[in-house]
Amino acid sequence: MSQVATSTLLWTRVCRLGDLVPERGVAALVGDEQVAVFRLFDESGSATTVVAVDHRDPFTGANVLARGIVGTRGNVPTVASPLHKQVFDLRTGVCLDDASVVLRTFPVRVEDGWVLVGSREPAERPRSGPGVTMGG
Repeated sequence: MSQVATSTLLWTRVCRLGDLVPERGVAALVGDEQVAVFRLFDESGSATTVVAVDHRDPFTGANVLARGIVGTRGNVPTVASPLHKQVFDLRTGVCLDDASVVLRTFPVRVEDGWVLVGSREPAERPRSGPGVTMGG
């Protein structure tokens, strides 16, 4: 995976659009974050919509959402956790079973057939080495 910084986002090339099976998820490492990426059918029936949410199930702490069950509630594209079946809106990250729980969502774009997922650039981290004290 390669990364390109634009504006305040760091874009990570995750995979080719053609590598994503419609209505299925894949896990990707974006920076140091595990992300679940889904290719969805739109209203016209073409599978051109790609979304990304946190791969971590907030109810269990397990990184499993890319293996969840993709579906809809009304016109809302969803993923159900494979563990306890809580359902999340793939557009907003809101849990439809408990609106107080929200997954992080990530911006996605497709360029030249590649799926790119955006993330905030990490804050500068302290460097270790001679003369640098880590910890307190």
